[in-house]
Amino acid sequence: MCNHTQPAPTGETGNPLTRRRIHFLDEVRGLDILLMVIYHVFYMAGWVFNLSWGRTLFLFFRPVAPFFAGIFVFLCGISCHLSHNNWKRGGMLALIAIGISLVMWLADFLNLLPGQMIWFGILHFLATAILLFALFRPLLSKIPPLAGLLVCAFLFLITWNLPFHQGSTIGIPGVWEWKIPDSLIAMPALYPLGIGYGVGADYFPLFPWIFCFLCGSFIGVWAEQDRFPQWMYRRRVPFFSFLGKMTLPIYVVHQPLAYVLCWIGVAVAGWITG
Repeated sequence: MCNHTQPAPTGETGNPLTRRRIHFLDEVRGLDILLMVIYHVFYMAGWVFNLSWGRTLFLFFRPVAPFFAGIFVFLCGISCHLSHNNWKRGGMLALIAIGISLVMWLADFLNLLPGQMIWFGILHFLATAILLFALFRPLLSKIPPLAGLLVCAFLFLITWNLPFHQGSTIGIPGVWEWKIPDSLIAMPALYPLGIGYGVGADYFPLFPWIFCFLCGSFIGVWAEQDRFPQWMYRRRVPFFSFLGKMTLPIYVVHQPLAYVLCWIGVAVAGWITG
């Protein structure tokens, strides 16, 4: 989703410094969005249209889905150091996320996609994370990148299970765990944080995902300084690179497109067999 732009920064002498585009980021993002689209088609076929092959393929790939989602979040964190205006980028994503929620509410109300309401999905999270980064960037810039990366990786690890235990447990199972007080779990307002239990599709709470995002942001310090390995600046797969520059529009349109294609497929199959 979060494509990176690469402005020409100004050096101490006032002359613009050339920053090369990191094509590897585009290509990884492009492959990632393609896999996400395919995964969501399986979900649409299996759980919305009740097709057994869709459920089988969705459940087969489900264990690796958080990994591919994490790549998006991580790359978005990097891109915050390559963006012209994170306030504008975060605000635009927030408006799109709200629009998607309104569309999903209408689809649920019309019984087109029952039970598929999105309250705090990946776009809601990314918008919030980008705006928080823009707000706290002066403070984050004082943290050494390697130290910030290690601390955020640890925090990501110990909060990973939070949304999978109905927002009740922090820690590493079998090593150390802390139970969040029931009084906090019962507060619906904490749902975006990953605390408590809420009903909704595409759930990406701030905990643990904000720490994955911040890991990317600390890596982004080196991207901003043009210090990535040289091979990352070369384009290898133009198709993936193109998709990587179009992730936001692809993400916005792929769900309704998948719904229409599945609907047509089911209708055609019923016509052939009927």
